[in-house]
Amino acid sequence: MFCNPSSCAPDRPPVLRPEALHGAVPAPALHFASLYCRKLSIFFIGFCFCCLLAGCNKDATDPLIQKAQNEWVEGRNHRAVELFKEVLKNNPSGPPAEEALFRLGEISHFSLGNSSQAIMYFQELLQLNRNGPFAHEAQKYIAEIVEFTFKDYEQAIIEYQNLINRFDTEEEKGDHQYRIASIYFKMQNYEQALAEWEVLLDEYPGSRRAEESQYKVIEILFTLQRFAEVREHYRDFMEKYPTSKFKGEVDFILAS
Repeated sequence: MFCNPSSCAPDRPPVLRPEALHGAVPAPALHFASLYCRKLSIFFIGFCFCCLLAGCNKDATDPLIQKAQNEWVEGRNHRAVELFKEVLKNNPSGPPAEEALFRLGEISHFSLGNSSQAIMYFQELLQLNRNGPFAHEAQKYIAEIVEFTFKDYEQAIIEYQNLINRFDTEEEKGDHQYRIASIYFKMQNYEQALAEWEVLLDEYPGSRRAEESQYKVIEILFTLQRFAEVREHYRDFMEKYPTSKFKGEVDFILAS
């Protein structure tokens, strides 16, 4: 994971994504604590993997990047930052610069608690190469930090839309469309949240978020007192998902 992705590292494991249940979003502290623990686990696994590969190919990793990663593993975060900055000084562009900027963003956010600086590093990486191996994850970090740390919901919507437009696979498009709808729900803009969940159902019907999105549509229609549409969507929902985990909630809404 921490080698030059084009030469020795496997695809980076996906970042833990926020889960929204019944419109609720995990508390930011819990969300990023969980994400931090997973990132550390991924880091150690990837680091060991690259160390093994480095034994077979000594040119696989920039030695300075390797040294910076060692410092980070040992918890010497400020020293790791200094070394990654030295990588940038020696390599203003190209794969080493992209990895250095990405790691600086991760260290700033997860280890130093400086999320504003982290976003600056991720944005600089995207300016260098929007098609590089770290670009997709950098944009995901930006969207999540803006939503969960800064709670700048309007900007978060823009960042998730950037993911959908520029980076995402079809499955991820559904996930991030769900995030957009959930943000409007948190903002209590129920009409727009309804529209965004309907976009998900229309454009990404195979998404793993489709079942929950259809439930959310019913929930919002009930909130908006559009009861005739609630019954119509209920019939469609039960036809598609007769054993849904949301059946109890949907039955309760209909009974109300």
